[in-house]
Amino acid sequence: MTSPPRVTLHGYQHSIYSWAVRLTLSEKGVDWDWAEVDPFLEPERAARRHPFAKVPVLVHGSFAVYETVAILQYVDEAFEGPALQPSAPQPRARMRQVQAIADAYAYWPMVRMLYSHRVFLPRQGEEADRAEAREGLSRARPVLDALEGLTGEGPYFGGQAPSLADLHLAPMLAAFAEAPEGGALLAGRRRLRAWLETMQARPAFRATRPW
Repeated sequence: MTSPPRVTLHGYQHSIYSWAVRLTLSEKGVDWDWAEVDPFLEPERAARRHPFAKVPVLVHGSFAVYETVAILQYVDEAFEGPALQPSAPQPRARMRQVQAIADAYAYWPMVRMLYSHRVFLPRQGEEADRAEAREGLSRARPVLDALEGLTGEGPYFGGQAPSLADLHLAPMLAAFAEAPEGGALLAGRRRLRAWLETMQARPAFRATRPW
Protein backbone atom coordinates (compact mmCIF):
# COMPACT_ATOMS: atom_id res chain seq x y z
CA MET A 1 0.00 0.00 0.00
CA THR A 2 1.31 3.43 -0.93
CA SER A 3 1.93 5.73 2.01
CA PRO A 4 0.05 9.05 1.96
CA PRO A 5 2.18 12.02 0.90
CA ARG A 6 3.97 13.78 3.72
CA VAL A 7 3.15 17.31 4.78
CA THR A 8 6.11 19.61 5.32
CA LEU A 9 5.79 23.15 6.58
CA HIS A 10 8.68 25.43 5.68
CA GLY A 11 8.57 28.27 8.17
CA TYR A 12 10.36 30.45 10.65
CA GLN A 13 9.99 29.66 14.35
CA HIS A 14 9.16 33.28 15.21
CA SER A 15 6.87 33.90 12.23
CA ILE A 16 3.31 34.74 13.24
CA TYR A 17 2.04 33.43 9.91
CA SER A 18 3.94 30.16 10.32
CA TRP A 19 2.29 29.85 13.71
CA ALA A 20 -1.15 30.34 12.14
CA VAL A 21 -0.47 27.41 9.80
CA ARG A 22 0.82 25.19 12.63
CA LEU A 23 -2.27 26.09 14.64
CA THR A 24 -4.56 25.14 11.76
CA LEU A 25 -2.74 21.86 11.09
CA SER A 26 -3.02 21.01 14.77
CA GLU A 27 -6.74 21.83 14.90
CA LYS A 28 -7.28 19.53 11.90
CA GLY A 29 -5.22 16.74 13.46
CA VAL A 30 -2.69 16.68 10.61
CA ASP A 31 0.82 15.35 11.21
CA TRP A 32 3.50 17.49 9.61
CA ASP A 33 7.24 17.85 9.34
CA TRP A 34 8.88 21.16 10.13
CA ALA A 35 11.63 22.74 8.02
CA GLU A 36 13.10 25.83 9.70
CA VAL A 37 13.84 28.68 7.29
CA ASP A 38 14.85 32.13 8.54
CA PRO A 39 13.94 34.48 5.67
CA PHE A 40 15.92 37.30 7.26
CA LEU A 41 19.21 35.38 7.51
CA GLU A 42 18.61 32.94 4.63
CA PRO A 43 16.73 34.84 1.90
CA GLU A 44 18.31 32.76 -0.85
CA ARG A 45 17.09 29.55 0.77
CA ALA A 46 13.62 31.00 1.33
CA ALA A 47 13.49 32.04 -2.33
CA ARG A 48 13.86 28.42 -3.45
CA ARG A 49 10.23 27.78 -2.54
CA HIS A 50 8.76 31.29 -2.39
CA PRO A 51 9.35 33.81 -5.20
CA PHE A 52 9.34 36.67 -2.68
CA ALA A 53 11.65 34.86 -0.21
CA LYS A 54 9.06 34.63 2.55
CA VAL A 55 7.49 31.97 4.76
CA PRO A 56 5.40 29.92 5.31
CA VAL A 57 5.27 27.43 2.45
CA LEU A 58 3.32 24.18 2.75
CA VAL A 59 4.41 21.16 0.73
CA HIS A 60 2.05 18.20 0.46
CA GLY A 61 3.63 15.52 -1.67
CA SER A 62 4.35 17.16 -5.02
CA PHE A 63 2.07 20.13 -4.32
CA ALA A 64 3.39 23.36 -2.80
CA VAL A 65 1.41 26.43 -1.80
CA TYR A 66 2.42 29.75 -0.25
CA GLU A 67 0.43 32.71 1.16
CA THR A 68 -1.23 32.04 4.49
CA VAL A 69 -4.85 32.50 3.38
CA ALA A 70 -4.37 29.93 0.62
CA ILE A 71 -2.51 27.52 2.92
CA LEU A 72 -5.18 27.61 5.62
CA GLN A 73 -7.97 27.01 3.12
CA TYR A 74 -6.05 24.13 1.56
CA VAL A 75 -5.42 22.49 4.94
CA ASP A 76 -9.10 22.69 5.82
CA GLU A 77 -10.26 21.27 2.49
CA ALA A 78 -7.54 18.69 1.83
CA PHE A 79 -7.62 16.84 5.15
CA GLU A 80 -10.17 15.17 7.35
CA GLY A 81 -11.04 16.74 10.67
CA PRO A 82 -13.38 19.43 11.95
CA ALA A 83 -14.59 21.86 9.30
CA LEU A 84 -12.98 25.26 9.76
CA GLN A 85 -15.02 27.21 7.19
CA PRO A 86 -18.72 28.01 7.63
CA SER A 87 -20.97 26.70 4.86
CA ALA A 88 -23.51 29.55 4.99
CA PRO A 89 -22.62 32.63 2.91
CA GLN A 90 -22.89 35.30 5.62
CA PRO A 91 -20.67 33.69 8.28
CA ARG A 92 -18.27 32.62 5.52
CA ALA A 93 -18.07 36.23 4.34
CA ARG A 94 -17.43 37.35 7.93
CA MET A 95 -14.60 34.84 8.18
CA ARG A 96 -12.99 36.21 5.02
CA GLN A 97 -13.51 39.76 6.26
CA VAL A 98 -11.68 39.08 9.53
CA GLN A 99 -8.82 37.40 7.65
CA ALA A 100 -8.54 40.39 5.32
CA ILE A 101 -8.51 42.84 8.25
CA ALA A 102 -5.79 40.78 9.92
CA ASP A 103 -3.52 40.94 6.89
CA ALA A 104 -4.27 44.47 5.68
CA TYR A 105 -4.55 46.37 8.96
CA ALA A 106 -3.55 44.29 12.01
CA TYR A 107 -0.30 42.53 11.19
CA TRP A 108 2.00 45.46 10.54
CA PRO A 109 1.18 47.75 13.49
CA MET A 110 0.52 44.97 15.99
CA VAL A 111 3.32 42.57 15.11
CA ARG A 112 6.02 44.30 13.08
CA MET A 113 5.81 47.61 14.94
CA LEU A 114 4.69 46.99 18.54
CA TYR A 115 5.54 43.34 19.23
CA SER A 116 8.84 43.42 17.36
CA HIS A 117 10.11 46.57 19.04
CA ARG A 118 8.71 46.04 22.54
CA VAL A 119 9.12 42.27 22.91
CA PHE A 120 10.97 40.36 20.21
CA LEU A 121 14.01 42.55 19.55
CA PRO A 122 14.71 43.19 23.27
CA ARG A 123 14.49 39.43 23.92
CA GLN A 124 17.08 38.90 21.20
CA GLY A 125 19.34 41.55 22.70
CA GLU A 126 18.88 43.76 19.66
CA GLU A 127 18.20 47.46 19.46
CA ALA A 128 14.53 48.45 19.37
CA ASP A 129 12.82 51.64 18.25
CA ARG A 130 10.42 52.93 20.91
CA ALA A 131 8.96 55.49 18.51
CA GLU A 132 8.08 52.68 16.10
CA ALA A 133 6.37 50.81 18.93
CA ARG A 134 4.35 53.87 19.94
CA GLU A 135 3.25 54.40 16.35
CA GLY A 136 2.20 50.76 16.10
CA LEU A 137 0.15 51.07 19.27
CA SER A 138 -1.61 54.15 17.91
CA ARG A 139 -2.36 52.50 14.58
CA ALA A 140 -3.68 49.38 16.33
CA ARG A 141 -6.49 51.21 18.13
CA PRO A 142 -8.97 51.46 15.22
CA VAL A 143 -8.17 47.87 14.23
CA LEU A 144 -9.06 46.62 17.69
CA ASP A 145 -12.26 48.67 17.61
CA ALA A 146 -13.24 47.17 14.25
CA LEU A 147 -12.56 43.63 15.46
CA GLU A 148 -14.44 44.26 18.70
CA GLY A 149 -17.42 45.30 16.61
CA LEU A 150 -17.27 42.08 14.59
CA THR A 151 -17.32 39.71 17.55
CA GLY A 152 -20.65 37.93 17.73
CA GLU A 153 -22.70 36.15 20.33
CA GLY A 154 -20.61 32.99 20.27
CA PRO A 155 -17.10 32.49 21.62
CA TYR A 156 -15.58 32.63 18.11
CA PHE A 157 -15.88 34.93 15.14
CA GLY A 158 -17.78 32.21 13.28
CA GLY A 159 -20.11 31.38 16.17
CA GLN A 160 -19.81 28.31 18.37
CA ALA A 161 -16.79 26.70 16.68
CA PRO A 162 -13.45 28.15 15.55
CA SER A 163 -12.99 29.02 11.90
CA LEU A 164 -10.02 30.04 9.79
CA ALA A 165 -10.65 33.62 10.90
CA ASP A 166 -9.89 32.72 14.51
CA LEU A 167 -6.81 30.69 13.61
CA HIS A 168 -5.49 33.41 11.30
CA LEU A 169 -5.96 36.25 13.79
CA ALA A 170 -5.13 34.61 17.13
CA PRO A 171 -1.32 34.56 16.75
CA MET A 172 -1.31 38.27 15.85
CA LEU A 173 -3.42 39.28 18.84
CA ALA A 174 -1.44 37.01 21.16
CA ALA A 175 1.81 38.65 20.05
CA PHE A 176 0.28 42.11 20.41
CA ALA A 177 -0.85 41.30 23.96
CA GLU A 178 2.70 40.23 24.90
CA ALA A 179 3.64 43.91 24.93
CA PRO A 180 2.37 45.50 28.16
CA GLU A 181 0.85 48.40 26.25
CA GLY A 182 -0.83 46.02 23.83
CA GLY A 183 -2.31 43.94 26.64
CA ALA A 184 -3.63 47.08 28.33
CA LEU A 185 -5.22 48.31 25.11
CA LEU A 186 -6.79 44.92 24.45
CA ALA A 187 -8.19 44.77 27.99
CA GLY A 188 -10.44 47.69 27.13
CA ARG A 189 -12.17 45.63 24.43
CA ARG A 190 -14.06 43.15 26.59
CA ARG A 191 -15.40 40.82 23.91
CA LEU A 192 -12.15 40.71 21.96
CA ARG A 193 -10.16 40.00 25.11
CA ALA A 194 -12.56 37.17 26.02
CA TRP A 195 -12.18 35.76 22.50
CA LEU A 196 -8.38 35.72 22.80
CA GLU A 197 -8.58 34.00 26.18
CA THR A 198 -10.82 31.34 24.63
CA MET A 199 -8.31 30.79 21.83
CA GLN A 200 -5.38 30.67 24.24
CA ALA A 201 -7.10 27.90 26.21
CA ARG A 202 -7.37 25.60 23.20
CA PRO A 203 -4.92 22.65 23.25
CA ALA A 204 -3.77 23.39 19.68
CA PHE A 205 -2.87 26.95 20.65
CA ARG A 206 -0.83 25.81 23.64
CA ALA A 207 0.87 23.05 21.64
CA THR A 208 2.00 25.34 18.82
CA ARG A 209 2.82 28.52 20.74
CA PRO A 210 6.38 29.61 19.84
CA TRP A 211 7.22 31.26 23.18
